[in-house]
Parts: sequence; structure tokens; C-alpha cells
Amino acid sequence: MQLALDEISKKVGPEQWLHTMSLAPRTGEVTVLLGATQAGKTSRMRIMAGLDVPTQGKVLVDGMNVTGTAVRERNVAMVYQQFINYPSMRVADNIASPLKLRGEKNIDETVRNLAARLHIEMFLDRYPAELSGGQQQRVALAKGAPLMLLDEPLVNLDYKLREELREKLTQLFTAGDSTVIYATTEPGEALLLGGYTAVLDRGELLQYGATAEVFHSPCSLRVARAFSDPPMNLIAALPAAHGVRLAGGPDLEMALPPASLQSLASLTVGIRGSSIRVDARAGGVPLAGTVELAEISGSETYVHVATAVGELVAQLTGVHYFELGAPLTLYLDPAHVYLFDAAGNLLVASARKGGH
Repeated sequence: MQLALDEISKKVGPEQWLHTMSLAPRTGEVTVLLGATQAGKTSRMRIMAGLDVPTQGKVLVDGMNVTGTAVRERNVAMVYQQFINYPSMRVADNIASPLKLRGEKNIDETVRNLAARLHIEMFLDRYPAELSGGQQQRVALAKGAPLMLLDEPLVNLDYKLREELREKLTQLFTAGDSTVIYATTEPGEALLLGGYTAVLDRGELLQYGATAEVFHSPCSLRVARAFSDPPMNLIAALPAAHGVRLAGGPDLEMALPPASLQSLASLTVGIRGSSIRVDARAGGVPLAGTVELAEISGSETYVHVATAVGELVAQLTGVHYFELGAPLTLYLDPAHVYLFDAAGNLLVASARKGGH
């Protein structure tokens, strides 16, 4: 199924909920809608599903205008945080129901294969009420459809199960020919799922493209903020003789692109926490500071450091221990920073192409 949104927008009373946008997700790929709460993710998915009608624009399926067509007349599976299964049907019958509607062959074998991929093959003879919440979610995911709309489907699961299911979902989706739309507030989830990402903010589509490309080349400060966890470190800067001068701090040598004097009058340097080092390396610019907070999260350590340019957060691989109030020098690599102009548009992208 080829879905396309053609210049759609949505108003509720005088309020503009969704700004005009066009989007054509790719069949057989996951398209992630990434944005904070109230960015417009669910509103767009409801329009895709036929639950709501846009104020302007069209919803196209395989080139046909289906705007306003009732959801029951579309082959759509929309899965929210709370999953819906038929309570009077066994798990096997729940999974088989959409396959039967589509007239597919070898349904029993397909059901077993889908259940095995999601580790629910042992529950096929049970009823949904006999399963845990996480197990019910996996049953709903196994049902599938040519168009699958997943609205934060893993948010209520524990960390270990979420990590496991993300990997399984990616395999499941890429192995089929469904158009899959996946909404999340978590940048890390978008990176793990891969595919394509549409970054949304306050009803606007800010950027759309291959997930890795959007992550490494955010077109604006708004995209960089939305697609960084922990938040990207942002530092005010001004043009200098051989690059930029951090407000209250050192110079970073870098080539500035041709730009108007107005756009270069006020600059913002962005650097992700994973690109800040605490050990001296060739090319690293030292920035002295004091440890304000150190947090261990899984296999990573986040250390907050007060510096002359403001508080910076370094994201370090492994478990590290820092004494609060102790001096600590951070090292910034000019090759791993982003530079945004006075309007917040990207001027220079980080040369880094690995990690996150």
C-alpha cells in the first residue's frame, strides 16, 4: 500500500493544529514520526487512518483519494499505547482475523511464524484476558495490515522488553510489504528503528528523510533539539578570525561558509554529549569546568559540568565516577560540532558519522 498525504492541514476552530505538509512514507520501511507531546503525531496518524478528516488537502492510497472514507472501509491497523484484541477469540484467531479478511493462503503457518517472531507462540490457544499487558501488545502487533499505524506502542513496557521488541519489530516490518508509521517521543527509538524519520514540532513538519541523515544533518536548531537525547549542548558564539569564538570561552577553528553578515552576527554552536571528551585528544579544545552532577544510566555516564560557556553535559560510554565540585576539563573537537546561524538554520554539520 502506498500512502501519501498531499498538502494536508488541520484547524480546530480558530486554532491551527497541523500546518500544511506533504508526506509519502515508503512501503516496506518504517517511517518514524518523532516529536514531543502535542507535536502533532497522533493527529496526523488519525488522518492517515481515516479517523479524522483534514481541513485542507487529500489522503491518497495507491493514487486514489480516500479523504473522508470511513476507517472500516480501509485496511488499516492503528495500534495505540493500549492495544485492542478481540476478547472472545483465542490469540491464534486474533492474529488470523486480518489474514482471513485479506483472503491470504497458508494462514495457520503465517500465524505460527508471526507468533514465533514476537515470542508469543506458546500463547496461541489462550484468550487475551489470560495474558499480561506486554503479551497482549505483541498479539496486536502480530495482526499486521498493509498500513500499520503505531502510536508509541512500547511506552508502557519495561526497558528490557522494549529493547527486545524494537529489534523484533524492525525485522518484522522490513520483512513485509506494509507501510509502517511509528510515533515516538524518543530520539533513541528512532535511531534504533532506522528507516525514515519525520521530525515534528507544534504541528509543523520540520524535516523528513533517512533517519541517519536527519540525525547527522539536522536542518535547524529546532530539529537538533528534537533529535538529541540527552539534549544537544548549545553555546552562543560569534565569528572569529579562523572560525568562531564561544561566548565567554575559547575559539574553535573551523571554516565558515559564505553567508550574509546578518546571519553571522549571532551564531549557535551545537555539540552532542557523545562528542565531548574528558581525555585530551589531538585537535581537542580544552574547556575547564567543575562537576555539578554525574548520573549513571545503564552502560553510560552523564556528567554535568559548569564551564565558562555554561553547563555542558558529556555522555560517556561505560561507568565513570566523578566527585561533585571537582575540577574537570572537557575537550571539544571542532570537527564534531554543528553551527547554526542567527535564524537557527544549519550552517555547518558535524563530520561525525558514527554513534549517537
